Amino acid sequence: MKHSTFNQAFMKLFTLITLCFIAFGFTGSLGLDTYAVYLNDKLILKHAVNQPLNLRTLQLDKATADDQLRIIYTHCMVKGAGTDRSIAVKNEQGTVLKKWEFPNATNANLSMTIPVKELFKIEKANANHDLRIYYTARELPKGEMLALIRTDQKSIAGNK
Repeated sequence: MKHSTFNQAFMKLFTLITLCFIAFGFTGSLGLDTYAVYLNDKLILKHAVNQPLNLRTLQLDKATADDQLRIIYTHCMVKGAGTDRSIAVKNEQGTVLKKWEFPNATNANLSMTIPVKELFKIEKANANHDLRIYYTARELPKGEMLALIRTDQKSIAGNK
């Protein structure tokens, strides 16, 4: 009798574990928007939107004024670039300091390019504020904060 009860409990536990693997085993990348940020052609930040916010820091201390920041945002539902895309730099109060609008992507190039010298100008004019980069599109009207901007004040002064 004890042996039969143990087998039933074991089978129920095994069934529960199997159902959990089936239910949660395939949801890792389902429904996640992702983005990558490149300084020229070097990847400096890559995230899925569900990752912790504190890891989203964009280090531009090694960047020069001639560099280009490229952002590629991929929507999970359209499996590509959004439409009516824009990138904005905002301060901690949410005030838009600069906004770039981009045409709809029509080919394999989904990137949105921003001159680093423009980011340096914004950083210099707002030295006492935390600056954030936001992405918006028709598919994401509320927007998504991509990263905090971190630069070295000495490199900004030298890269006017």
